[in-house]
Amino acid sequence: MALERQPDLLITVDNGISSIDGVAAAQAAGLKVIVTDHHLPGAELPSADAIVNPNQPGCEFPSKALAGVGVMFYVLLGLRAHLRASNWFAQQGIAEPNLAELLDLVALGSVADVVPLDANNRILVHQGLARIRAGRVRPGLKAILEVARRDHRRLVSTDLGFIVGPRLNAAGRLDDISLGIECLLCDDFGAALSKAQQLEQLNHDRKHIEQGMQREALLQLKDLPLDDLPFGLCVFEPEWHQGVIGILASRMKERYHRPVIAFADAGEGELKGSARSIPGLHIRDALDAVAATHPALISKFGGHAMAAGLTIQSADYEAFAQAFDAEVRRQLTAEDLTGRIYSDGRLAADEFDMQLAQQLRHAGPWGQHFPEPLFHGEFKVLDQRLVGERHLKLMLQSVDMAPPVDAIAFNIDLEVWPNPQIDTAQVAYRLDVNEFRGRQSLQLIVANISPR
Repeated sequence: MALERQPDLLITVDNGISSIDGVAAAQAAGLKVIVTDHHLPGAELPSADAIVNPNQPGCEFPSKALAGVGVMFYVLLGLRAHLRASNWFAQQGIAEPNLAELLDLVALGSVADVVPLDANNRILVHQGLARIRAGRVRPGLKAILEVARRDHRRLVSTDLGFIVGPRLNAAGRLDDISLGIECLLCDDFGAALSKAQQLEQLNHDRKHIEQGMQREALLQLKDLPLDDLPFGLCVFEPEWHQGVIGILASRMKERYHRPVIAFADAGEGELKGSARSIPGLHIRDALDAVAATHPALISKFGGHAMAAGLTIQSADYEAFAQAFDAEVRRQLTAEDLTGRIYSDGRLAADEFDMQLAQQLRHAGPWGQHFPEPLFHGEFKVLDQRLVGERHLKLMLQSVDMAPPVDAIAFNIDLEVWPNPQIDTAQVAYRLDVNEFRGRQSLQLIVANISPR
């Protein structure tokens, strides 16, 4: 498709480091190729004219945790500096671009790709959020937030990851990724709003498909005791949607706390898999180890520590599942598969207040490897009801007799909740500020809730 436009140069973004054949084909067609990526390279690098990847051998760039969007942002900074030094802008009569105007996208891409928020990424995300809150945000992003009923002036990093990202991704998962791209590129808010509404509907459809797939996956495993589950879990149904298996793998990983690969039929005798891991197992390296010991099992793969993608032959599914489980067992123990929640402690009764919640909100951005403070405690369950399809709205009161407080738990286990017989629970939570019709109130975001 790219060759139809007769380009001279091909630039990859967030991919290409493992595209040995693809880069070679592009060069054979007469194109120069620049690869910009952040994924871990394999033993062989593509023969591109230039590779910009902080994780390639010999690269001394200090920020190794950049997302693909961050890598491209630095490429643009470098290009602008070069053109400025050569007086190119003045010679062409062109104003220098203000690349800070791209920081809303840099923040979105960094959070949505779940890269570690090291010092450098926190700066990029913080600056992007500041621009969005100040209204210096592209119409498409603002439209998505408006359709999702999120005030851009109060945006936090988790809104980018859990609100904006899934809506943009829904287009690529179910239909055509160009819809999300066109929305972000819109200069007109009205046109952007129309596309944002389409993205909202696609995200709703994606949720429905995902929930059906999750039910089917759970049915596969319902008769297996937890102790009999594979350490490395593979799940597959022929009718599963390729675009949703990554979310399914994440949900299953959270439920069973073990590395999971969800597969879908890719046609022509192949299965595509999406892998998600837990702390202690580098999933791309685990796939590399499987490929080394069973050279014919994996057609191709790539990724990083916590997420990866792969392709196998349909006929090899059972053999691969056994090989993957064996590799995970080689690296992890049963104790590693026990989910742990690390708490920052208990809050005193007088600490359940808006002041602390506001302080925590403004201390962000929070994210991967820089988590928002998590607290725990025992609570009386004064009220509980289901909202939406899988969310539990609660009224809780600390046993220390703090005032009752609203709480919400997302994607709860419907086999346990709601249950009017449960009147006390152990809760892990984050403090949040809820805003409804202009009124702000304290709310607990429940990370885990267990009946007592």
